[in-house]
Amino acid sequence: MSTFMANASNIERKWYILDAAGKPLGKTAVRAADILRGKTKPTFTPHADCGDFVVIINASKAVLTGNKGTQKIYRTHSGWIGGLKETPYRILMQEKPELAMREAVRGMLPKNVVGRTSLTRLHIYADENYEQQAQKPVALDAE
Repeated sequence: MSTFMANASNIERKWYILDAAGKPLGKTAVRAADILRGKTKPTFTPHADCGDFVVIINASKAVLTGNKGTQKIYRTHSGWIGGLKETPYRILMQEKPELAMREAVRGMLPKNVVGRTSLTRLHIYADENYEQQAQKPVALDAE
């Protein structure tokens, strides 16, 4: 018997929904990254993109534990001299909670083509309203 290798022709993608309300940002991001990568499937293949779709709702209600709200910094640089912008996660969670969740998930995916294409299947919403009702996503617990 030969070892099964997933490829684009034999992958079935499902839709899952995660509710981040009252849950730590990191735990929700870990669960989403595992599903996007396909690690929850018995047919996981490391070099193939075999993950599923993930919809995260209530991203604005996710919590940061400890002192991460003030000590953790989101940094961007324009490429110009003096172009560094730093924002504490407390402010980032108030203004752009979708970006904070996306960056957390992106950091947990591999830094290659598989990780970049996996991230395109992630949909994040700040509240409980989302656009993917037609796909009938299955609700999962973030922990």
